[in-house]
Amino acid sequence: MCGRFALTAKAKEVEIFLGLAELDDFPPRFNIAPTQPILMAVSTPRPEGSNLPRRRAALVRWGFIPGWAKNPRDMPLLINARSESAAEKATFRAAMRHRRTLVPASGFYEWRREGKGRAQPFWVRPRKGELVAFAGLMETWSEPGGSEIDTGAILTTEANSDLAPIHQRMPVVIPPEHFSRWLDGVKYEPRDMADLLAPVEPGFFEAVPVSDKVNSVANVGPDLQERVEIDFEGPRSEGKLDTQLSLF
Repeated sequence: MCGRFALTAKAKEVEIFLGLAELDDFPPRFNIAPTQPILMAVSTPRPEGSNLPRRRAALVRWGFIPGWAKNPRDMPLLINARSESAAEKATFRAAMRHRRTLVPASGFYEWRREGKGRAQPFWVRPRKGELVAFAGLMETWSEPGGSEIDTGAILTTEANSDLAPIHQRMPVVIPPEHFSRWLDGVKYEPRDMADLLAPVEPGFFEAVPVSDKVNSVANVGPDLQERVEIDFEGPRSEGKLDTQLSLF
């Protein structure tokens, strides 16, 4: 699962990495939480012969609301979608077909259960320090009054062997060479995406134990990613961290 992540790269780095039109500068974000705005890259039509980028940036609410929802308060907070079933679920089916996105990140946080009532957080980052792109889905929800809000979720898959001792799920990582295929809902159907929904190879990420300051959304500084010493090796969690971070 992915319940918190970070994006600390500069706008120009993100722009180049995702092949976006020019991005405005934005501050580093060390503790991005559900319901907050997150950056997504989406495919955009390009006139023939144009040199404009084929992708644009969208700022969306992290918490997916399907277009058919009458009242979001009656639904759980959908920050993640299981990649194995998203194409069949009524909630995500249309977005999986037409509105696949990329979510730039510097890494994510995950918690390992270590006994009753205790969870050790880890900062999970690319071992080489590069940006990554999580597989995302986007949906525009229309309020009864007529206003619209763009919303999104991050797709998850089974954890690889490196991260399985911490948690059984992890975000789906889309390699740069497959950005275009993932975003192209015209040429490629969800069934063509199966190979991209597998766990990233072992060794790609490293998990750094960090303090529980990350548990509070009020804490947003770089100190959240500082390594701490841990002396308890407990079993990984087989349940959810809390009800807010439930998977659909």
